[in-house]
Amino acid sequence: MSASTGTDDKGFRIVTIPCLRDNYAFLIHDSTTNRTALIDAPEADPIETVLRARGWKLDAILLTHHHDDHIAAVPALLQNHKAQVYGAAADRHRLPPLDHALKGGDVFSLLGTPVEVIEVPGHTIGHIAFHLPELTAAFTGDSLMVMGCGRLFEGTAAQMYHSLTQLAALPPETLIHSGHEYTESNMRFALSILPDDPSLRARATKIAACRAEGSFTVPARLEKELATNPFLRAGEAQIARAIDMPDADPLRVFTRLRAMKDDF
Repeated sequence: MSASTGTDDKGFRIVTIPCLRDNYAFLIHDSTTNRTALIDAPEADPIETVLRARGWKLDAILLTHHHDDHIAAVPALLQNHKAQVYGAAADRHRLPPLDHALKGGDVFSLLGTPVEVIEVPGHTIGHIAFHLPELTAAFTGDSLMVMGCGRLFEGTAAQMYHSLTQLAALPPETLIHSGHEYTESNMRFALSILPDDPSLRARATKIAACRAEGSFTVPARLEKELATNPFLRAGEAQIARAIDMPDADPLRVFTRLRAMKDDF
């Protein structure tokens, strides 16, 4: 199963592909040139199935970070496609061979549309995100996730908090394409913090219905994340009071939230 957005007025389509147990990969297709890019490569077979069904070939593979469930399929895909591989220069030593090594602040053209590279360490040190402003889309891997954020496997809470503030500053209509289907468990944690929050309860109902019918909760609009994702609300007094830190600064609140989620 895959899900596709409609083709926009510039001829672009984004397809969400479930992989492994709960990963997502994303295809971006330009119908005017018949070129296609992939964001993250967890598993080759589901990706190849969608490509074959649509008659597409890969021209580019963009990697958010080095974890195996985001890069493992690259060698197999390159056997069938002459794709350029993009990834973080800082992680070049633990990514598949890169044709384009990127750093935060870089802007490059992908399928004729600009891509802004954002350094988002925390989950890993070399994690990057890709913002495609003309497509109103951001691909955030395991940094900002729908209703949550990634675990701190390598980086610090301060790094992750800074990463999230950068992503939170994107236009509110941006669609956040995160790397996993973790939304229901993330929502349960959010409700454990603010069980009576009406916006949370309303969104929880919609998410439960979405998953019950087998639909994806990813992507999600940033404006909804800003209103309901507790990790983007660490500066709100309501959140600080709920975890008994009424006088703490946002970073301390975020740090506590991340530790609580790890134990949840």
